[in-house]
Amino acid sequence: MSDLNQIENLRETISAEIETAADLQALDAVRVSALGKKGSVSALLATLGKMSPEERQVAGPAINGLKNDLAAAIDARMADLKTAELNARLAAERVDVTLPVRPGPLAEGRVHPVSQVLDEITAIFSDMGFAIAEGPDIETDYYNFTALNFPEGHPAREMHDTFFFEPDENGERKLLRTHTSPVQIRTMKQTNEPPAAPWMTPAQEPPIRIIAPGRTYRCDSDQTHTPMFHQVEGLVIDKTSHIGQLRWVLEEFLKAFFEVDNVKTRFRPHFFPFTEPSMEVDVQCDRSGNEVKIGEGSDWLEILGCGMVHPNVIRMAGLDPDEYQGFAWGMGIDRLAMLKYGMPDLRAFFDADKRWLDHYGFRPLDLPTLFGGLSA
Repeated sequence: MSDLNQIENLRETISAEIETAADLQALDAVRVSALGKKGSVSALLATLGKMSPEERQVAGPAINGLKNDLAAAIDARMADLKTAELNARLAAERVDVTLPVRPGPLAEGRVHPVSQVLDEITAIFSDMGFAIAEGPDIETDYYNFTALNFPEGHPAREMHDTFFFEPDENGERKLLRTHTSPVQIRTMKQTNEPPAAPWMTPAQEPPIRIIAPGRTYRCDSDQTHTPMFHQVEGLVIDKTSHIGQLRWVLEEFLKAFFEVDNVKTRFRPHFFPFTEPSMEVDVQCDRSGNEVKIGEGSDWLEILGCGMVHPNVIRMAGLDPDEYQGFAWGMGIDRLAMLKYGMPDLRAFFDADKRWLDHYGFRPLDLPTLFGGLSA
C-alpha cells in the first residue's frame, strides 16, 4: 500500500512541475528528472525486479501507468508552450502591411555622373564609327613620355607633376599615367606588333579611329583638379586626315553631348609635344546666370586640347609619317560632367557622399541613347 501511495505522491509532484514549467527548457528538465535513465519514475521501474510476483502484479501496472500518464502530460504541455512561443514571436515580428513598401535597389540606386558621362561619350563616338581602346594605368616612361615626343627635362617628367614608383631591378621607374595618350601609341604600334596583353586593342592597320577613356593621375588638388581624374582622348590615323575633319568631329560631339542644335568653336594656337600644330578649343557659352549654357551667349570657355599628330609620334609608333597623318584630341570627363550637369566642385566627385550621389546621380535604367536623348 505504501508503494501505491509513493506512486500517487510522485504523480502529483511531477504533474505540478509539468504544469508550472515556464518554457520548453524547463519542461525538458522535468522530463529528464522523471523519465530519464536516472529519473524518479525510471528508478521505480528498476525496483520491479526485486518484488515478489504478487507485488509485481500490483506495482507493475501502476508504475507503467504513471510513466505513460506523465509522458502524455509532458507532450500536452510541450504543445501548449510551443503554441505560446509561436504566438509571442508572431506578435513581436508583426509587419504592418499598411505601411508603404521600401524602394528596391533599382529605385534607390544611382549611377555616378562620371559613369553616365562616359556612357554618353561612348554612345556619341561609337555612332561616328570610333572604336574604344584601353591601356594600363601603370605605364612606362617610354609610353607616357618618350614615344609622345616629350623631350628630356620636360616639366611633366618631374616628381612634382607625376607619380613615380621606386626603380625596379633594372633601374626603370614605372609611373601612374598622366594622360591616356599612351593608349594611342600602343594602338598604333600594334599595327606592326602582336598584342602583348589581353587588355590591348586587337591589331589593326590604318585607318585608325579610336577613343581612349580612362583614369589618369597627376600631383594636383583644388576645386577643379584632383590627383586622380578621368580623361578621354581621340585619335584618327589615315592618309588624308586634316584639321577640317578634326573640327567637324569636335563640333558634332559638342552638339550631341550638350544636346544643342548649334555650337560655335574657337581654335587658338597652343603647344603640346605630341601634336603639331597644336590648338586649344574654346566653345561659345553664356555665363550670365547660375550655370554655363553652351551654344549661346557671347562668352568663351576652354573645353579641350587638340592638334595634328606630330610626325615624331607617328614614327615612334612604327608608321611612316610621309604616308600617314592624323589628328588627336583630349578632354576631361569630370569637367564635362561639371559643365553639363552644374556641379561646382570636382572634389565632391570622390567624397563618396550618398546625399551628393542621390542629388546628382542617375537612375540605373536611364541609359543614354542618341535617339532617346543622352540625359532624358
